[in-house]
Amino acid sequence: MAKAKYKALVVVESPAKARKISGFLGADYCVRASMGHVRDLPSSASEIPKSVKKEPWATLGINVDKDFEPLYIIAKGKKKTVDELKSLMKESAELILATDEDREGESIGWHLVKLLKPEIPVRRMVFGEITKTAILDALNNTRQLDEHLVEAQETRRTVDRLFGYTLSPLLWKRVAPRLSAGRVQSVAVRMLVERERERSRFVKATYWDLKAQLETTTGANFEAMLAAVAGKRVAAGRDFDENTGQLKPGADVILLGEEQANELRARIEGTDWSVASVESREQTRRPYPPFTTSTLQQEANRKLGMSARQTMQTAQRLYEDGHITYMRTDSVSLSGEAIGASRRAVETRYGEQFLSESPRNFTTKSKGAQEAHEAIRPAGTAMKTADELGLSGPEWKLYSLIWKRTMATQMADAKLLFQTVTIQAEDAEFRATGRHVIFPGFFRAYVEGVDDPEAALDDTEAALPPLAENDALKLDELDSLGHETKPPARFTEATLVRQLEAEGIGRPSTYASIIGTIQDRGYVQKQGNQLVPTFTAMAVTQLLERHFTKLVDYKFTAEMEEQLDQVASGEAERLPYLERFYRGDDGLDHQVKTNEEKIDPREACTLKLQGVTTDVRVGRYGPFIQTESDGETISVSLPNDIAPADVTSELTEELIERKKMGPQSLGMHPEEGQPVFVLIGPFGPYLQLGEVVEGEPKPKRVSIPKGVDPKDVDLDLALKYLALPRRLGQHPETGLVVNAGIGRFGPYVTSNKVFKSLGKDHDVLTVDLETAVELLKTAKPRGPVPPLKELGKHPDDGEPVGIYEGRYGMYVKHGKVNATIPKEREIDSVTLEEALDWIAARAGKTGGRKKAAKKKATRKKSTKKKSAKKKAATKNAAKKAAD
Repeated sequence: MAKAKYKALVVVESPAKARKISGFLGADYCVRASMGHVRDLPSSASEIPKSVKKEPWATLGINVDKDFEPLYIIAKGKKKTVDELKSLMKESAELILATDEDREGESIGWHLVKLLKPEIPVRRMVFGEITKTAILDALNNTRQLDEHLVEAQETRRTVDRLFGYTLSPLLWKRVAPRLSAGRVQSVAVRMLVERERERSRFVKATYWDLKAQLETTTGANFEAMLAAVAGKRVAAGRDFDENTGQLKPGADVILLGEEQANELRARIEGTDWSVASVESREQTRRPYPPFTTSTLQQEANRKLGMSARQTMQTAQRLYEDGHITYMRTDSVSLSGEAIGASRRAVETRYGEQFLSESPRNFTTKSKGAQEAHEAIRPAGTAMKTADELGLSGPEWKLYSLIWKRTMATQMADAKLLFQTVTIQAEDAEFRATGRHVIFPGFFRAYVEGVDDPEAALDDTEAALPPLAENDALKLDELDSLGHETKPPARFTEATLVRQLEAEGIGRPSTYASIIGTIQDRGYVQKQGNQLVPTFTAMAVTQLLERHFTKLVDYKFTAEMEEQLDQVASGEAERLPYLERFYRGDDGLDHQVKTNEEKIDPREACTLKLQGVTTDVRVGRYGPFIQTESDGETISVSLPNDIAPADVTSELTEELIERKKMGPQSLGMHPEEGQPVFVLIGPFGPYLQLGEVVEGEPKPKRVSIPKGVDPKDVDLDLALKYLALPRRLGQHPETGLVVNAGIGRFGPYVTSNKVFKSLGKDHDVLTVDLETAVELLKTAKPRGPVPPLKELGKHPDDGEPVGIYEGRYGMYVKHGKVNATIPKEREIDSVTLEEALDWIAARAGKTGGRKKAAKKKATRKKSTKKKSAKKKAATKNAAKKAAD
């Protein structure tokens, strides 16, 4: 037998990983990428082999009558990769599977073996970081494939396919096309919907208190809040019932209204103020554990504003470049080498006084933690900073977060002093609180973020001046303050990840794709950093709760997760679990068949919102309200950006009334001789000059800015908006024109193709040149946006092909051609071959559209000329009539 060309063929998932590892192993080893999964279940009918196409289970891709046997096919665009690996295997002495050390990585390795059918020895190589030491160590300590891990991943894939492909078609028939259901996805949506319902049920309460500005005898100032009157605590927000707006039963408090607060203020303003008591207590803060997948996603969202998907994509790049350890982990432990390296870095960079007395390690409490590797930390033992590694952009930000958190784990405790001072003014008791950082300890490197935007960070310095019992105080100012209770906060990505983990639903490694999927499927839209469920989400959740209660039950979903973990550990078997899930009276198959005919599509798409008299319907073109008037049915679309909890009876009545009245003219445009209308569309209220006439160009339209009530818009104001954009002058540095206008995303200022949105503090009609120039300095210059993932070079021109995230979801891009990635496609496993197919299809459509656009432009020119003549004739007629 001829001597093999390579000692081994080493297979990893990505080209970046392959390049890095190849550099460590040298020319004796051939390192190649599988480009993710090489085998999968069919994603469309066209991918189902002819031999089984007529089988009743073919659409599922799972033979439910033959031990739930999956129908695996070579993933789209992967045949070339598989053929190349087979060819290289013939030149290699052994096959080394170096895919990621988790369930999915184990599964990819198993599928490679099944496809490649190696006749050479096969070894499994695992590592937690891509450094030379770690790779060489892994090469010398290989193992066999873990069959339990493989079985667990295959069981998950089967369950998810059965769930999605059985329930989703029902949603298409009963609610709307292209919807999807998922084992974890549907439960995550339910969490958001339940929070929205809580906000709908919320009843606002009002309460008052007093704020005193006080001065010590040494001239130091501080403030204190009213705490009690005549020994009874003053009511605060926590004392009210969210559903009634009334004080909770048994709340022994005094509730002040505006009048009572003002009376109390008048009574105690002129009295003596003094310190009644001073309490101080020291507190020690210990550093948080190093990052897991979940805590990294939460902190990156809070501190950097990164979505879970962006966090994981950035972390993937850092890992593949050898900068951090593996980013999918439930573990908080650090290796001895990492602890030693971190302690040396702390001592060198911060000083010995900031080093903890002894090495710190943390233990994993996470239920069902699947990973045996470490927490997320800087790779290797050099512990270089982001600047020393030459990082930039998102990589710099995320790596810095990981570096600081790792350093903090080996730093000294922080010591804080909390002060509570009680102040007496007649029978009124005021309270002032302060905090002082005695020793910053690990705060010097890292401070945990908070979800409440009004909460103080741990290292906030807000000490009170020196005060002692019986000290006389001078009152500088006493104000009556009114407060309103706030509804429960909507979830952010950080708080949703935390809640999913707390409920035991899903696993941290899947949270990014879950949150991305529910947005891609139209169940959630982002408002700022809030995740707002859409009306579609409300309708689908309502249907699932009524007819498939168990499938969206938190406890049931968490138990499913635990049972899947038991399969991974070998404590449970795959087949009995799948039989229970799918068959029997409680099984998925029976539930869907039994309930499908019971579901009335009209009822499924009708939402009865709390406190709203008119029902909201979910239709093909979005949410709308419907009512009967004089025997006629009136339907009105709801604005696209309105949240379900923000719909009120007043709003629905106003929309219906406006629809009945039809377009209302504010008057005639003095120059154009056409009426100016105020209208409401899917994107909110807008102004329109003239009426829509078939065959003529669309009339000029401009959105009414948020914060401006359409009722307050008169003809004069409407004409100003319609006259936009407005020239502010020339930019002092470039000499180019600066304009202010209203666009698709609201008011803006612009110059030289750089745009900056105007916030609520600036009015598009009054903003001046100086303000605009300052705002433009903070704008991000328009330039090429870096791809979330580079797939490779286009074979025709060598130009890059990448994955990008746009306003309407994920897409692939080559040159000027953008092609949408199908919603059902997992982003992480998209291949270059697939992208090329989508781009080619899109380019074909674009070519056809260009021809059509040319024809349309010619027609438009002709119509414009006719329209101009018609306008001129109308103007002349109006002038003659006036004369």
